Amino acid sequence: MLFTDRMDAGQRLAAELDDLRGEDVVVLGLPRGGVPVAFEVAAGLGAPLDVIVVRKLAVPFQPELGFGAIGEDGARIIDGRDVAAAGLGASEISAIETRERAELDRRVRRFRAGRSRVPLSGRTAVVVDDGIATGSTARAACQVARAQGVRRLVLAAPVGPPEVVASLRREADKVVCLHTPKMFAAISQWYAQFPQTSDEEVVALLKRATTRAADSDGPMGAAADASVLAVPDPPGFERDITVGNGDVQLAGHLTIPDRAAGMIIFAHGSGSSPRNRFVAAALNQAGLGTLLADLLTPEEELSRANVFDVRLLAARLAGITGWLGRHPAARGLPVGRGDAAEAALLRGTHRPRATVT
Repeated sequence: MLFTDRMDAGQRLAAELDDLRGEDVVVLGLPRGGVPVAFEVAAGLGAPLDVIVVRKLAVPFQPELGFGAIGEDGARIIDGRDVAAAGLGASEISAIETRERAELDRRVRRFRAGRSRVPLSGRTAVVVDDGIATGSTARAACQVARAQGVRRLVLAAPVGPPEVVASLRREADKVVCLHTPKMFAAISQWYAQFPQTSDEEVVALLKRATTRAADSDGPMGAAADASVLAVPDPPGFERDITVGNGDVQLAGHLTIPDRAAGMIIFAHGSGSSPRNRFVAAALNQAGLGTLLADLLTPEEELSRANVFDVRLLAARLAGITGWLGRHPAARGLPVGRGDAAEAALLRGTHRPRATVT
């Protein structure tokens, strides 16, 4: 077992994908189990979340063998070599495609609930699943995303067998898989909790992501301080802020001097130290903005396990960094981190070791 649940896996993936922050990214979850993971990735990157609904076109007498895939807006990929090898005729292909198109349309109506598909043309798409087994669904999703005009394609999953992950490098510009065990039987064996994801959960997560984007909440997946984000503040201000992460509200203090040249994040457990406040004030005088950010609540800091949980701290730091990048008064400013914060993030994002191509 590597991951507590899909939320844990998604937060770890988000930390590993932090280099995508600032790009024009759309995160695409594969329904159903990939959507809770993708929700956390989108929250961590401050990116919009959507589903990528695909249907594999399978050879009737060998369901695991696909000869193509279909997606929304008429996206259609057919591999002529596989068709020839399977001896399929035009009428058989048409019948299979008609059946799968009907199921695809049903799922689209169910998951989107009247919302439009997020446009992909010219953007970076991150296709996310909760794990890779045979790779057939991930392959189909990559092919459909390509057909929908993405500029760059990233495939991300928490776990998958090494040979399958390697084969998918032909489909995506970059493949990120946090764990590639040689002894791989099923995705579920790598999760402590792996319940089935319902259609209702997918719909609810998409709705939450849409609300989050509309309200300009930060990328940590819950209500950031609306008073901070609702109206752009002019440069040259100082105020306490709150960034939400589910039921947890994390406190901070944001200062952006007039004509700031950049931002520095000071991350700590709960409550900033006099030293941090002193250094931050000196940086403000030098024309740099600062964010003094708590990574733990006062109650959480009482547990030594939380203080040394680098994955938890790294995920929260990544979320706070994304929140700052989306703040109207800080948007476009380069962001740096103090030594301790950077060390925590680096340690958190490189455990477990990722496969990145």
